[in-house]
Amino acid sequence: MTWTLHPLPDADAFAPHAAAWDALQARVAGLPFLESGFIRPLLRAFGTGAERLALHGDPRAPDAAAIVVKGGNGQWTTFQPSQLPLGAWLSASDVALEPLAASLLRALPFPALGLGLTQLDSRFHPRAEDSARLHGQDYIDTAWVDLRGDFESYWEARGKNLRQNLRKQQKKLDTAGTVTRIDCLTRPEDVAPALADYGRLEASGWKGQEGTAIAPGHPQYDFYREMLEHFARLGRARIYTYRFDEVVVSMDLCIESGATLVILKTAYDEAHKAVSPSTLMRQLQFQQLFDAAAAGGPLHHIEFYGKVMEWHTRWTETRRPIYHATLYRWGWLPTLKRLLRGSPADEAATSAPAVEAAATDAGATAASAPNSSVTPAAPAGSTPVAADAAEGVTPPGAAPSGARAEVQGASR
Repeated sequence: MTWTLHPLPDADAFAPHAAAWDALQARVAGLPFLESGFIRPLLRAFGTGAERLALHGDPRAPDAAAIVVKGGNGQWTTFQPSQLPLGAWLSASDVALEPLAASLLRALPFPALGLGLTQLDSRFHPRAEDSARLHGQDYIDTAWVDLRGDFESYWEARGKNLRQNLRKQQKKLDTAGTVTRIDCLTRPEDVAPALADYGRLEASGWKGQEGTAIAPGHPQYDFYREMLEHFARLGRARIYTYRFDEVVVSMDLCIESGATLVILKTAYDEAHKAVSPSTLMRQLQFQQLFDAAAAGGPLHHIEFYGKVMEWHTRWTETRRPIYHATLYRWGWLPTLKRLLRGSPADEAATSAPAVEAAATDAGATAASAPNSSVTPAAPAGSTPVAADAAEGVTPPGAAPSGARAEVQGASR
């Protein structure tokens, strides 16, 4: 079977293929952010018009698919805005990546010399040994929580420091007469007001200083509003808000699919970081999710899709790798690249992705891989530092780090 390529000059050009894409996505991944309801708003907000949809086999029922974009020097990469946790690549976990990527590379317009597959989840694509043409590169480890058993058992297994610190923080609030409340917003009409609150929280921290906080008129605002309203209409959006009295002080933007809830983005009010609002929120959030799962609810899996940081380890011991892979047209190309760089002994160059990938997070480009021409976007959940990292519970004797209210991972 062969690949067919379909230009995507705008997001609407993806619409005729959405049903086929979604059917394949449901079979091979089952992740909400790889659905067309996430991809189309992403293309509308961050696409350049140069993207191409690649479908393997029958275009009406493909067995693999990708959205790719051309970089420089004959190199291509999967579509990877920083709001997307994984690269836009769909294939079954039991199908080897190398021959599939090689056949796509041959189908791309000449001269296609390399294909970068960015941010591959080892849960769906176990990393193979490097070959002459296919080279992998470490990206991050990501964490998750399984909603098994009762919350009391889960909470008792958390670190003593976390539990003690949260009791102290709650006592401070109670002593001050502050009434706390968590709400879960799910309706389409909730989205726009919630994003206004979310933008205010982001603006209280470093994103406000850099002018990258979500706000009307910003491409990120347009994307998150369209995407969250879509998932809310399906009953699969959750916007958690945590209040001190009537003031929102922390929020999570989440979407779900099947048994999986993905925390896309987290923010908190830096003015209240001393009492860890996002950590207090997450305790109640997880308690609700555990209780719902124990009562027979559909959700049984929480994904952070962000770089594992110290605060993640307070909530879970689980982690798995996310990695990049680069497929070269010929096995001698990596050697030639090293020679042209004048550093033949530089092994890192052999494993770095070989393609430029645009990363758009408020106009900023994610850090590129070492010794590589690729600039892989950090996943929405992948390189940004989440709120807990800044105001979350700190180890005894440790000072809290500077506030960061951002995506659950890297640069979404």
